[in-house]
Amino acid sequence: MGLTQSQGLTAHPPHASVLAIDAGNSKTDVALVGRDGTVLGTARGGGFLPPVVGPKAAVDSLVPLVARAAEAAGFDRPPRAGHVSACLANVDLPAEEEQLTPLLAAQGWGATVTVANDTFALLRAGVADDGEPTGVAVVCGAGINCAGLGHGGRTARFPAIGRISGDWGGGGDLSKEAMWWAARAEDGRGGPTLLARALPEHFGLTTMYELIEALHLGRIAPARRHELTPVLFAVADAGDEIARAVVARQAEEVVTMATVALTRLDLLGEPTPVVLGGGVLAARQPLLDGRVRELLAERAPKADPRVVTAPPVLGAALLGLDRTDAPAAAYAALRAHYARRR
Repeated sequence: MGLTQSQGLTAHPPHASVLAIDAGNSKTDVALVGRDGTVLGTARGGGFLPPVVGPKAAVDSLVPLVARAAEAAGFDRPPRAGHVSACLANVDLPAEEEQLTPLLAAQGWGATVTVANDTFALLRAGVADDGEPTGVAVVCGAGINCAGLGHGGRTARFPAIGRISGDWGGGGDLSKEAMWWAARAEDGRGGPTLLARALPEHFGLTTMYELIEALHLGRIAPARRHELTPVLFAVADAGDEIARAVVARQAEEVVTMATVALTRLDLLGEPTPVVLGGGVLAARQPLLDGRVRELLAERAPKADPRVVTAPPVLGAALLGLDRTDAPAAAYAALRAHYARRR
């Protein structure tokens, strides 16, 4: 899947076959998995932010999580796993994967290490465990990204760094768009929209001016802006034309990324999974979900859209099992574990 790898010494340690890490913008999940697919221990922590704290500090932040997962598994210290499968947010370029791989390998957690963008974890969770995995995944959480895997291991991906790489459509963009339209509606620069009332009401305020002031002066924490995305969808469901237009644009972005990836990989002409995930898409808001499926049916009629709500660490663990030649029963056991958790 276009992953970088650091080789180690042993193939399969006695207690843990895979150390799976899924590190997102807001949370990180770690799981120790046995060769039979048994989840031995897990831990959860905060976000993985190498652009903010630096690559080494970001990797160091994983150390207590791995220790907690080992403790939950009954180990005195983290075992040396057969493979470390790390799927990381904010690692959007192959150069960043290459930078992070030796830092993770230096921790001594596994005989081998692969590092990939976390979109590959979503993709792996949504495709079959037997045969050659092919498919495209679009993740829409705080940001938006897309990755695809074609025949022969070919990959398609996007930089996904934000507006400078042509991206729009994550939850952060949706909340900003809602604010923009609502502010202009209130002061007369734009057309009327129910967003002008609904957004401030969410925070117990009366006007957009009050909300703008509260956000600007820090009386409302910046992190709470993501709460406005569900409000946008609720206003769209109520029939507001401006809110519906924003949702329609979101669907357009999702399908455009998926279709471009399918085209690059020569998969438009064959049945192919299009895996949808992340907080915005996994919520299956009727307007967004319906429009995405409608556009996919028009532009990629053989695409098979499927929403994955399993924790992305499942995908990271499946990628790890792929690297350790695990038996078929291990995949079923691992998936069953996370199905029970849902």
